[in-house]
Amino acid sequence: MSRWETVIGLEIHAQLATSSKIFSGASTAYGAEPNTQACAVDLGLPGVLPVLNTEVVNMAIKFGVSIGAEIGKRSVFDRKNYFYPDSPKGYQISQLELPIVGVGSINITLQDGPNEGQPKTIGITRAHLEEDAGKSLHEAFPSHTGIDLNRAGTPLLEIVSDPDMRSAKEAVAYARKIHSLVRYLEICDGNMQEGSFRCDANVSVRPMGQTELGTRAELKNINSFRFLERAINYEVERQIELIEDGGTVAQETRLYDSDKHETRSMRSKEEANDYRYFPDPDLLPVIVTDEDIEIIRNNLPELPEQKCQRFISDLGLSDYNAELLTSSRELADYFETALALAPDQSKLLVNWILGDLSGALNRSDLDIQSSPINAAMLVTLLQRISDNTISGKIAKEVFEAMWQGEGSADSIIESRGLKQITDSSAIEGLIDEVIAANPNQVAEFQAGKEKMLGFFVGQIMKQSKGKANPGQVNQMLRDKLKA
Repeated sequence: MSRWETVIGLEIHAQLATSSKIFSGASTAYGAEPNTQACAVDLGLPGVLPVLNTEVVNMAIKFGVSIGAEIGKRSVFDRKNYFYPDSPKGYQISQLELPIVGVGSINITLQDGPNEGQPKTIGITRAHLEEDAGKSLHEAFPSHTGIDLNRAGTPLLEIVSDPDMRSAKEAVAYARKIHSLVRYLEICDGNMQEGSFRCDANVSVRPMGQTELGTRAELKNINSFRFLERAINYEVERQIELIEDGGTVAQETRLYDSDKHETRSMRSKEEANDYRYFPDPDLLPVIVTDEDIEIIRNNLPELPEQKCQRFISDLGLSDYNAELLTSSRELADYFETALALAPDQSKLLVNWILGDLSGALNRSDLDIQSSPINAAMLVTLLQRISDNTISGKIAKEVFEAMWQGEGSADSIIESRGLKQITDSSAIEGLIDEVIAANPNQVAEFQAGKEKMLGFFVGQIMKQSKGKANPGQVNQMLRDKLKA
């Protein structure tokens, strides 16, 4: 057992899903030509004034209410002063002392490891509004750095956790839970490849049993859950090795290089006073009333935990399956669409959605919205199993053909001649053939070797090319062999 304890806190930047920026009317659409969506306000040109986009306040309150947080009735925007090429104003408008969202919490459940299935509460210190910076481009300019300011002024909600996580797996579970929540709330599209959802991890280690926190390193802008886990694990090993070799951990910002699987120093970690925060003189305090909060609270959608509990209590799903199905709003919607079409098939639907469908999506690197098999198509396939048109084994062949775009379940079953053989006389003929061809095995079965039944079933299914009804085969075969 390790004598070191890992301590992790995450800062998550969720890009709010508004069509315009936080303080200007410029577009937030992704993928435009560089520097075509940065207006005079975003660039901080002389004489311009920022105007707050009210929708970002509503979205922040929505998030705060969903995690049971305190909502700041009076929040203030501050200027965070620093010079960097992608920050055109020389400062970032953010919030320090009076954020929009105060103390809250969220529950996580680990799906594997020593604490599998155990719930844990992660504290959320705050969530504040701020504007994003631009982007430095290095790849296209071998000896220079290009600056794209399209992202400057894009609204962000920075969600800051307490240092409550003790492993990379816990950190990933927390990040996934926040990712799921902001998508359920429809305040962020969660697209990590486009930078809409980014994580900074504050990582430190301390001797087991010590209450004082160790010196932390901040890992910046990690854009996938897999890289988040790998970066934290690498950094923990680096810090432990450094300390055990007699060195000390520097408080700094580090970048994770996914190609080399290492973190490397970027700059020393600044404290709040290094940024010389002060209230932005161009922006009034934001005043939120109890009525504002209640209107938003009453219009919240069903949240992941509520949906999960409903699946468990109303449908009898296991905690594990309910958690998986509600991990994304789109997956839950797919399941509920299918369930509405086949309300008595919940167990079969769960097995196929979390099994064959999820496996095919993973292999093709697709999300549920891009599935070639929609909910109605899957339901039709499963109905053909239930009405004995095809066996479960043949259904997998039909599923694969549907995935490849060959058509509906019914058309594939028809064109490939896959209908199950349920005619008793046809099945009896197959059984007689197999029994006649295997007298030694018949003798073994009749001598008490029950396992031989599986051999006969396999031979009959092979003869019928998988089309004989397995239930009928089993029953009729047993009757014949015992006769």
